Amino acid sequence: MKRNKIIFLTVCVLVISIFYASFSNAADKGRYYYEQTGQVLWDIQTEEKVIALTFDDGPDPRYTPEILDLLEKYDAKATFFVLGRSAEKYPKIIERAYDEGHELANHTYSHPFKARGKKLVDELKKTNEIIQGITGFSPVLFRPVGGIYTDEMINTAQKSGFKVVIWSWHLDTQDWKSPGVRKIVRKVLNGTTPGDVILFHDGGGNRTQTIKALEQILPVLQKQGYKFVTISELMGDISPRIKK
Repeated sequence: MKRNKIIFLTVCVLVISIFYASFSNAADKGRYYYEQTGQVLWDIQTEEKVIALTFDDGPDPRYTPEILDLLEKYDAKATFFVLGRSAEKYPKIIERAYDEGHELANHTYSHPFKARGKKLVDELKKTNEIIQGITGFSPVLFRPVGGIYTDEMINTAQKSGFKVVIWSWHLDTQDWKSPGVRKIVRKVLNGTTPGDVILFHDGGGNRTQTIKALEQILPVLQKQGYKFVTISELMGDISPRIKK
């Protein structure tokens, strides 16, 4: 009787595991799958001391210019995941970021958390048209709002000509929560390794802590021998700024 019960429980566990695996595969193929296909980037494996600084939700007239000043001071290039509605309001900041060699990428027009299908296509298209109208450059990188993605979203983005970019899981600074300058600095300096993608924000709220943290982070990482590159440079694209 006891043996039959054990066999029954074992079969149940196997059935549940198979069902869960099938469901997970249908709903989200996972990081390993997408890294193998090259459809999504989190970070790269390299021994070269290169890292990518990324900024979401801008431009913002209060904070983005200060961030650009700091990046220029330390000869650092970054990737800005731009909101179309903000680019529309502050084209001069977008123009400056592009002229100074930073990469512009798409973060949707209106920052929707659950955009899908035609809605997502429209958001991406509108934002690219705005950025291209300002700079002549059409972004090829897209970061989902909150880093939340689905198989459908990735496929939609790819069909629209985009590569999806998330960030190194251990280097989400969570600066949007205003956790304190010391906490942001500690997370970045203690966690950074070659090939990482670091997430900051230059818009969407008060980014004073982000700026103060960068004032400490940039000189230390530079002294450690790190080079700050764009996402396309990190991926080995030597001509990411080809105009379309």
